[in-house]
Amino acid sequence: MTLRLNPVFARRTLVGAALLLAAGLAPSASVVRGQNDPGEWAVKAPLAPRSLLLDASMRDGRLVVVGERGHILVSQDSGQSWIQADVPTRVLLTGVFMRDGRDGWAVGHDEVVVRTRDGGLRWEQVRSAPEEERPLLDVWFTNERRGLAVGAYGSLLATTDGGETWEPRSVKEGDDFHLNAIAQAPDGSVYLAAEAGHLYRSDDRGDTWRSLESPYKGSFFGLLAMTDGGLLAFGLRGNLFRSADRGATWTRIETGTEATLTAALELGPGRFVVAGLAGTLLWSEGEGSLRLQEMPDRKGIVALARPDEGNLLLVGEGGVRSVAIAP
Repeated sequence: MTLRLNPVFARRTLVGAALLLAAGLAPSASVVRGQNDPGEWAVKAPLAPRSLLLDASMRDGRLVVVGERGHILVSQDSGQSWIQADVPTRVLLTGVFMRDGRDGWAVGHDEVVVRTRDGGLRWEQVRSAPEEERPLLDVWFTNERRGLAVGAYGSLLATTDGGETWEPRSVKEGDDFHLNAIAQAPDGSVYLAAEAGHLYRSDDRGDTWRSLESPYKGSFFGLLAMTDGGLLAFGLRGNLFRSADRGATWTRIETGTEATLTAALELGPGRFVVAGLAGTLLWSEGEGSLRLQEMPDRKGIVALARPDEGNLLLVGEGGVRSVAIAP
């Protein structure tokens, strides 16, 4: 299978390779083509918290981040210190979802799925399909048994037994667009962000999907479903849109940047922050306006976490770092 020529074809996978190349580093074999010998475990590395990390999930005061070479790191003190987990793979891990402080799943290249039942310290591999040559990019669970994993070329896998087995499904017959991210809304709806301007919504926890009208034709790398019913969609070249009607119609939000946008987090009623490559942060300031902040190191941000009221953790190129939340 040959990858379509798109320099950042999915939020968190070739984005990761692009970040390494931008830094003048050669991507590891696991970033480019996968590396998943069943006898191999992620190497314990003192500098793992500074390595390329691509997703984060925080539940019950426990923060779990994942990234290159099978690295999974756990912090119980808001990112001040880290424990590197025991992980039975060295592939690039691209997505993580912690259902609570104990149960969680992570996905990555070679259609790898790993699962933890002790809060992220030890993981077991429950799926690997390197012959498919499709990375998984995000994972989400509605309860301890039912979950979804999505990835390249329209890959959608569903489980009803906590990840023991996975069943291939289709979002829409004939669509093979890269499915980049999953987002759940407070009303229970589930959304998918995809390439080539495609967006999907499910009203039955992922059993069936409907295509949404798209406000543009470029790739979407993420969605943020907010508690006030608003929905943000973001992606290439600084494109950011908001919907107030569950994706039926969209309004463009001017960002003042052409940086690729890769992550977003709600900060309170009507408040949010959007992050992206080149150290980009966009802080909402009311009435649809944004304040652009560019981190001095210009390192790409791929995921966000909020450990406390005053601080934001930036996950991506160079590991995890902290910035004060704008008042």
